[in-house]
Amino acid sequence: MSETPPNTLQYRFDGPEDAPVLILGPSLGTTWHMWDRQVPELAKQWRVLRFDLPGHGGSPAHPAGSVPELAARLLAVLDGLGVRRFGYAGCAFGGAIGIELALRRPERLASLALVAASPRFGTADEFRQRGVIVRTNGLDPIARTSPGRWFTAEFATAQPAITEWAVQMVRTTDPGCYIAACEALAAFDARDELGRIGVPTVVLVGSDDQVTGPAEARTLVAGIPDARLAVVPGASHLVPVEQPGAVTDLLVRHFSTAWQAGPAEPPTGGTALPVAPATPVPAAPARSAPIAEIAPAAAAPAHPAERPDPYDAGIKLRREVLGDAHVDRALAQADEFSGDFQDFVTRYAWGEIWDRPGLDRRTRSCITLTALVAGGHLEDLAAHTRAALRNGLTPAEIKEVLLQAAVYCGVPAAGRAFEVARQVVREETTPEQ
Repeated sequence: MSETPPNTLQYRFDGPEDAPVLILGPSLGTTWHMWDRQVPELAKQWRVLRFDLPGHGGSPAHPAGSVPELAARLLAVLDGLGVRRFGYAGCAFGGAIGIELALRRPERLASLALVAASPRFGTADEFRQRGVIVRTNGLDPIARTSPGRWFTAEFATAQPAITEWAVQMVRTTDPGCYIAACEALAAFDARDELGRIGVPTVVLVGSDDQVTGPAEARTLVAGIPDARLAVVPGASHLVPVEQPGAVTDLLVRHFSTAWQAGPAEPPTGGTALPVAPATPVPAAPARSAPIAEIAPAAAAPAHPAERPDPYDAGIKLRREVLGDAHVDRALAQADEFSGDFQDFVTRYAWGEIWDRPGLDRRTRSCITLTALVAGGHLEDLAAHTRAALRNGLTPAEIKEVLLQAAVYCGVPAAGRAFEVARQVVREETTPEQ
């Protein structure tokens, strides 16, 4: 039995100790209590394990910057408990972890349910922008707008206690861990690999989900061989909370009939982390909803991995730092005359220099801002001020860089830079209303 690392995840068990293990993975900004309504029924047949993401609920605030890292932490916990094979249901971020498990460790997975999930969550720019807002303003702006993303308007109005529970759940999340999770989702993209998922899979989605809605669910179903789609009417993103009865019925049906043959080992030991005080989801009347279910279309197999060259690394890093919109605009404006220059910038500036291991991205942003002030390149300064915020610099730190530049590059140059940077900071750090 392998040793669980110190930066492990908080978890809890419900159900018979000798039953097969079924894991429920949470959404970003939630705790394991988002599954409270499903546990009583699921625990009749399975040993249900719920866990909290880093910095959520009672899990230690050790940020994880990628979905593979979070999947590895979960597997380390399971190894410490002697759990080798299990079923898995994950909501949104938890669904991304489920996809990662199915792709990298399929021998461990007996069956899979993806709830409000997607092979690609929005755009990288959206999640990095969210990280900038949290770093600047804290989690309160995200918390206040969470009910609008998670629930239908009718449900939020009718269930004020649940709405307030959702807000408080986000507010009590560790900001650094939330930002790291945003970075993880920004980098997550499994679209080209879905065809390699070979475990029985059901995809559940709320009909009114505006975050990862039916279109994203159909992309999963089209890509995963033999996957099935279940649409829950009258539900938004946090469908296990809004339509608990329908989700429970679907999970019971799927895991009862699609559990892949193989050894299901019950836990043999291990001790859960001390459970921090957490608020379970307030009671709400269960609402039954009809389920629409369709069969999948098969996807083409994933492309074989190729050895990356400087351009491949450069375009990836260029998009991560400057944002997709900026890079797409630059590439779209390139023609036969300037195309080679764009290729040169991507390959050399980003693939060779920015990708070097000697300095972190924060430091490279400081250097770049100073150089742009010295050269008077104000248009590029705007783009790299946005990049600096994405790379983790706060507005206060950017101000200090420009003050330092004023001493060595000249007050007039720094004055113009302050005007450009101030406008960018306002645009990037103003929360949505």
